[in-house]
Amino acid sequence: MTKRIVPCLDIINNRVVVGEQFKNLQDVEDPLSLARYYEQNEADDLIVYDISGKSDSKKQFLQLIKQISDIVSMPLTVGGGLKTIKDIKQMLTAGADRVSINSSAIHNEQFLKDAINTFGGKHIVLAIDAKEISPGKWHAFTNGGTKDSGLDIFLWAKRAEKMGVCEIVLNSIDYDGAKSGFAVELNKKMANSVNIPVIASGGAGNVKHFSEVFQKTAVSGALAASILHQQQVTIRDVKQHLLEKNIY
Repeated sequence: MTKRIVPCLDIINNRVVVGEQFKNLQDVEDPLSLARYYEQNEADDLIVYDISGKSDSKKQFLQLIKQISDIVSMPLTVGGGLKTIKDIKQMLTAGADRVSINSSAIHNEQFLKDAINTFGGKHIVLAIDAKEISPGKWHAFTNGGTKDSGLDIFLWAKRAEKMGVCEIVLNSIDYDGAKSGFAVELNKKMANSVNIPVIASGGAGNVKHFSEVFQKTAVSGALAASILHQQQVTIRDVKQHLLEKNIY
């Protein structure tokens, strides 16, 4: 199956949390237990974000990534608060296959270029937190989805693609945690704007939402958190549903 199902672990104080539009965060599970669960259930990729926003959590988060990388064989993408080349090197050395950069790239575009030049684009993912500011127009938001950067997400994605990033993780702030389905229009437009893989994020509530986003857009993967963590659906449920819909 070329369409990827991607669980995402949002970490605060070495615990997995879930929320809605970055708010009302609730403690869910131990990240190592979930990493083992996703390895056993044959997830295609695993994304792990440090969303604490605290610089003093880096050492603890780095140790967690080392432990997770020992558990999983799937590609591991890591992000959250990466601001220096040293930060990236530490994560890749700890076992991450790719790092995800979001706000830091917007605040300092040269940092994104330096990261690609230093480690190669195949190790650098651009994460975009997108919010619709007017009908059909989305801006990239920074600082945990709280600040409007003023950047048009499609122009930003094309620029990052030209620099050499390998993939885009596109999170819809408007749909995040709502469980009403992925932002189809947003993901369709993004997947048609770039020639690198796009991972749709935000809105998964049941297996039909996965088939919908794959049937209606050209995204290569779909990310989910709470419904997978709480086993409302499993990776295997999703993949079986996609096979029944002839989505590969």
